[in-house]
Amino acid sequence: MKKIEAIIRPSQLEDLKEALLKIQVNGITITQVMGCGKQLGWKEYYRGSEVILNVLPKVKIEIVIDDSDYEKTIDTIIEFARTGEVGDGKIFVSTIDEVIRIRTGEKGTDALK
Repeated sequence: MKKIEAIIRPSQLEDLKEALLKIQVNGITITQVMGCGKQLGWKEYYRGSEVILNVLPKVKIEIVIDDSDYEKTIDTIIEFARTGEVGDGKIFVSTIDEVIRIRTGEKGTDALK
């Protein structure tokens, strides 16, 4: 099993959620986060003074999937999160050793369904 963490633009979230549901990715955790990278941030003025904000609002999506669904999930995230501009985000992939559904005690890929 794989855990996919994607940091994306908030504007891309709704289209990506719909696309993931179409490929039957059912369990998604979404968190509002702040971050910076090559996009760097922007300047604002507060009470006449210039303030450089070096973190931007982003959305973090976490998904745990079976290895067989890995490629199509990654391809879907790239397709629906990409704008072609600096700041589109990153995808991080980790291996998951075990998943346990608390309610039933199911383990492994059965717990993902």
